[in-house]
Amino acid sequence: MTGRLRLYCFPHSGATASVYRPWQTMAGPTTDIRPVDRPGRGLRTREPAAASLSELVEACAREVLADLADDPHVPWMTFGHSFGSVVSLATAAAVAEAGRAPVRAIVSAGLPPAQHSAVDEAAGLDDEALLAQISDIGGTPKSLLGAGPVRDRILRHFREDHAIRSQFSRQRGLRVDIPLSIISARGDTYAPPDRMSAWAEHSTVPSEQVSVDGDHFAVMRDPQPVWAVIHRHITREGQHAHQPG
Repeated sequence: MTGRLRLYCFPHSGATASVYRPWQTMAGPTTDIRPVDRPGRGLRTREPAAASLSELVEACAREVLADLADDPHVPWMTFGHSFGSVVSLATAAAVAEAGRAPVRAIVSAGLPPAQHSAVDEAAGLDDEALLAQISDIGGTPKSLLGAGPVRDRILRHFREDHAIRSQFSRQRGLRVDIPLSIISARGDTYAPPDRMSAWAEHSTVPSEQVSVDGDHFAVMRDPQPVWAVIHRHITREGQHAHQPG
């Protein structure tokens, strides 16, 4: 394997790629964490938000392709948590179609496309009801949900993401020719292991399913299962490199 493996990380609903900042110091020397912000978020705040899932995927694919341009041989993977699962795999497929296929894609705590509703579930909620939902889901510090501009921005981001999520079911035909690692938490009531297993249908090659203890955000708090996936890949690649020709 040539160079450090790049892991392009896609955040959950309402979040920016800064949620992966701690991972940049937690990852080992073989892995380079590359957080991917959506247009209108984080480092891309000045850009207009994507109006559709297709626009979002195109924007993310352009960013990944531009980042990969400095090394035509560097291996890479995607990681998407919750909302980021569908976006990350669709982006991986788009970049592969452009000629730079990843070695693997990791999806975590996010349902596969066919299990998503085509209804924008936030459209009928007032701000207080949506805030209650955000608080119940977790992943957003409750201290940020009080009145003020931060709360307003969080609400806007969640409404944008709910609108995009309502288009996830259109990706039910998404197929990639790379293995998937499907990570789910046994205590996750939203995306439990038995529902996450359907992700295997989105790859033409055998995939692996990894179940861990904890809730919906277990892997975000402790990404050890992600490091294990990467370690297994690097080990396999090393074994193949030392096999006699």
